[in-house]
Amino acid sequence: MATRVLVTGAGGGGAGNLIRDLRTAEPSLVIVGVHDDRFMLAKSPADRNWLVHPPAHADYLASLRRVIEREGVDLAMPTSDPAVLAMARGRERLPCRLFLPDAAVVALCQDKYALSCLLAEAGVPVAETVALRGLADLEEAFTRLAHHDAVWCRVRAGAGSVGAIPVRRAEQAWAWIAYWEEMRGVPASAFTLAEYLPGRDYSAHTLWKDGRPLLTKTCERLSYFVAGGSPSGTSSVSALSKTGQHPDVAAVCVAAVRAVDAHATGVFNLDLKANTAGVPCVTEINAGRFSSGPTIFDLTGKHSMSALYLRLALGEPVDLHDEYDAADDWYALRDLDTLPGVFHADELFERIEDAREEEE
Repeated sequence: MATRVLVTGAGGGGAGNLIRDLRTAEPSLVIVGVHDDRFMLAKSPADRNWLVHPPAHADYLASLRRVIEREGVDLAMPTSDPAVLAMARGRERLPCRLFLPDAAVVALCQDKYALSCLLAEAGVPVAETVALRGLADLEEAFTRLAHHDAVWCRVRAGAGSVGAIPVRRAEQAWAWIAYWEEMRGVPASAFTLAEYLPGRDYSAHTLWKDGRPLLTKTCERLSYFVAGGSPSGTSSVSALSKTGQHPDVAAVCVAAVRAVDAHATGVFNLDLKANTAGVPCVTEINAGRFSSGPTIFDLTGKHSMSALYLRLALGEPVDLHDEYDAADDWYALRDLDTLPGVFHADELFERIEDAREEEE
């Protein structure tokens, strides 16, 4: 009988990418998609689709349980931070396999300020960060960060670089945070100010079982979705990314996960950015879920990250230990309304004619 996997957020781009990668790894899988938005479900690539409550709803787990029981689901995979946290907290109520970190670890990682404090204490490279209690704290915070050329202002929870902007003066931060308070209902106490990291931008996935690192893969973000319309000019969602040899990044990732969870289990996807000295600093850990663009980690290198996750989650043996799987010169390109493409640098010269200069 075919293995049946439930994927949350079905219809969304990140879930769609994961579903395609899982099918590439195991074509016989039956994918059951769930979402709280029927319009998103209308374009889900899953084999079966169910409308459920949103993760914040009191009956979210009950609606998931109904789907799991009726579809005979073997494994459930959340694709958003709210779904990861809800499922980790209520794992005993879900009658199928989960391959998730402890709920306390998930909650810690979803508070970016608490995470940065813990990592700093453990000696893991992070940006110097100050939390705000209100707008009145801005001047003091800027004084503490005055030795940096610029300051990164962002909301301490959420995905997609929410509320993020680089600033140089307290007045700029004040205007930005006041806008979010008045127009978006986000209090000043939800913001942090941090050392601005100007260097290279990395994404990484690392897979763990009972405190043992099994596999780590990395890539570098080269361009971003809607960067031109973003105040920061960047995003955590890459448009173009590239693989390469980044053993220093992989080492920081393993140290970071060890610092947050001595018994780490599941997938951890991390964002890192280099400081002025070129040291990769952890800016975010998404515990328990893949990023929205996992394909570059599944179709390059020796191992597919999602295929290995599937084997581990289903209790199959895996003979790997702390392996860094690096592949050179593979690119992943993502754009709106198209499937992601993964291609090698050599392919940049195939099937393409150059009309930029006239022949003499």
